[in-house]
Amino acid sequence: MSQNATAMQDMDIDLFLSTLKKEVASYRTPIVDLVEAQTRDPFKVLVATIISARTKDEVTADVCKRLFEKVHLPEDLASLEVEEIERLIYPAGFYRNKAKYLKALPEKLFTLFGGTVPDSVEELLKLPGVGRKTANLVVTVAFGKPAVCVDTHVHRIMNIWGYVNTRTPEQTEMELRKRLPQKWWLTFNSILVAFGQGTCRPVAPRCYQCPLEKHCPQIGVKPGRAPKRPRRGDGEAMRFISWNVNGLRAAVSKGFLESFAELDADIVALQEIRARAEQLDPKVRNIPGYHSWFHSAEKKGYSGVAVYSRLDPLKVTTGMGENGPDPEGRVITLEFPDFFFVNIYFPNAGRGLARLDYKLEFNRNLLEYLKALKEKKGVVACGDFNVAHTPIDLANPDSNEGNAGYTPEERAWMDTFLEAGFTDTFRMFNSEGGHYTWWSYRFNARSRNIGWRIDYFCVDSKSRNRVAGAAILDHVTGSDHCPVELLFKKTG
Repeated sequence: MSQNATAMQDMDIDLFLSTLKKEVASYRTPIVDLVEAQTRDPFKVLVATIISARTKDEVTADVCKRLFEKVHLPEDLASLEVEEIERLIYPAGFYRNKAKYLKALPEKLFTLFGGTVPDSVEELLKLPGVGRKTANLVVTVAFGKPAVCVDTHVHRIMNIWGYVNTRTPEQTEMELRKRLPQKWWLTFNSILVAFGQGTCRPVAPRCYQCPLEKHCPQIGVKPGRAPKRPRRGDGEAMRFISWNVNGLRAAVSKGFLESFAELDADIVALQEIRARAEQLDPKVRNIPGYHSWFHSAEKKGYSGVAVYSRLDPLKVTTGMGENGPDPEGRVITLEFPDFFFVNIYFPNAGRGLARLDYKLEFNRNLLEYLKALKEKKGVVACGDFNVAHTPIDLANPDSNEGNAGYTPEERAWMDTFLEAGFTDTFRMFNSEGGHYTWWSYRFNARSRNIGWRIDYFCVDSKSRNRVAGAAILDHVTGSDHCPVELLFKKTG
């Protein structure tokens, strides 16, 4: 008997789903549940689910908020031109196609259903941009009727469990209609979507932290390795965090303060804050227990770095002193008695490599600055370096050869930087590919783990013995980057 057949016979679906219902209670809420919490209006639920296809949850939430400020009824949507709908729903995945579907939606609703959103899957499938997943979601979320909504997470996990043995989500839906107890129809999708995003991920699933590990047959799965993340224990190591937040004000709306508290770091370095200190809410400028410093670009809404620290520095400086001007707010340094902490947001080489020369000049000046610092005391340098150093640092090296962030010039500078006496701390503990810190918002890149490792913690050679651990915290959301972590011993 095959592994799949055995699993199908032995599996207790009630045990699996009831266990995960408790497990995902603290996970990030899937967009389906966010839509339901915000509105039960069938029209808005329909529009939101059309937009959500192949789009990151955070993007869908932002897009829907912007769209629903103008659109409340089908008539409102009909009054907009396709170009305006495109502008309102950008950067949702396939936004141009979705704009065409949304433009055609009101007329179809009025022609076929008198302007009312139907409550059956078969009728919903007659509307533009609606597939089986969308139709089932609308029936469940908007009307509270049992339906079997199967997306890629549900399809994948049900096959991993061996509850079904299918090749497509449509086949999985038909099998679940036959097998899945109807008491789960309203909730199983949101449970498995949250679980699939947080633990049972498509690439390197975290089986080591799964509450079903002893029960799951793990069909077709290559489990990820448990991260080597030492605890601070008795306080011998400090926890440092570096995070490109892609707009601090936007990050706050996506749970930044909650994530900040959970990170429980001694120093938190942020890049691309895109705000001046006076533009930030006082609760963001003044987080209890921390000192904070902000270095913003002269250009409004651009670049900028910030540091929060529980530790009292001897001195805080911005820029690179005599090594070059810093009008774009890219470098801030905290000096402590036995080390310098340098937070850096490297320039992007830009579309068509328009800023490559600027970046390389910045890199040269920065290296001279860091070399001068390490002659005085230890150096911890962190930030968004905007370069994937080696082929294992990005998912698709061949197709990105010569693109910004993976040019021979940028990678050669990284070689020079390391040869000058600095160490990439993550590579002290992990030499494998598949570990990334940035993912495009397009094409579900994060859920598919198609990313780049461009965020680093580096130390000078004399400080290597103080490194107790380094990790990529890719479970933390709220930006297109995730935080990276360094555990740094208090004494060498």
